[in-house]
Amino acid sequence: MLAVTILGNNSALPAFDRHPTAQVITLDEYLFLVDCGEGTQMQLAKYKIRRSKIQHIFISHLHGDHYFGLIGLVTSMGLLGREQELNIYAPAELAEIINFQLKVADTVLPYQLKFYPLGEDGIIVNNDKFKVSSFKVSHRIPCWGFRFEQVRAPRRVNPEKARQFEVPAAFFDRLKWGHNYTNKAGDLIENDWVTDPAPSPKSYVYSADTCYNESLIEKAKGATLLYHETTYLKDLEDRAAKRFHCTTHQAATIAARAGVERLIIGHFSSKYEKLEQFEEEAKEVFANTQLAIEGVTYRL
Repeated sequence: MLAVTILGNNSALPAFDRHPTAQVITLDEYLFLVDCGEGTQMQLAKYKIRRSKIQHIFISHLHGDHYFGLIGLVTSMGLLGREQELNIYAPAELAEIINFQLKVADTVLPYQLKFYPLGEDGIIVNNDKFKVSSFKVSHRIPCWGFRFEQVRAPRRVNPEKARQFEVPAAFFDRLKWGHNYTNKAGDLIENDWVTDPAPSPKSYVYSADTCYNESLIEKAKGATLLYHETTYLKDLEDRAAKRFHCTTHQAATIAARAGVERLIIGHFSSKYEKLEQFEEEAKEVFANTQLAIEGVTYRL
């Protein structure tokens, strides 16, 4: 399963009960946090997302609305007794910031914090179930987007067939990944007897903060789901360009030209209280568009 849960969908200033940027990506048994604006750990608690299950954090850039919540989350994990390592992928300067914050607070974390500086475009995490790539986008300071991809999707367990062959439910997760089952009598139950073929692997692209830049088309090409910022409505295209942000029509144009299946839009300016017009305008260009709403999980 690949899914995206929105924790924060606003731009720099919290407003109208909307929070700065943060998302949780669920990829099978893995949880990834993407950006960590102020209040992120409160949003994690509100939506009952276990901090202890987050093993990888991706920070797109060092504007405060994308990382000011990170030091609070990192230290809270320590206070809660975390022992497993935590991996952070972010602009190089963030390591110095975190180390300084821990130093002046005389804080020693009970777990290992591994830091991976972002640089050239390319794969930054890769294993037999998923891979994550980073790519540069066009913002006022160095900024990166991320592409999350299933290397292979899990097979679908057929519960009725599994019961016929007396495969216990506790073994279902292993069936998803192609394992055969041997029963107590020593008989081998072939995986394809009790599962159905896996669907096509899914992919999610997080474009981060960016002005309109057609180089993103190739980075998002064919994605199952694209998240693209739409800080402004279409009538403020000039303002968006000056501030290195995008409008509804610009985000939808990228989605259409990249051939993605679905688009969700967020990073709304605090000048807007109502958001319905964002979706209406984006749909003028790309019909399969939805607002990124806090607390909503978008399943792929």
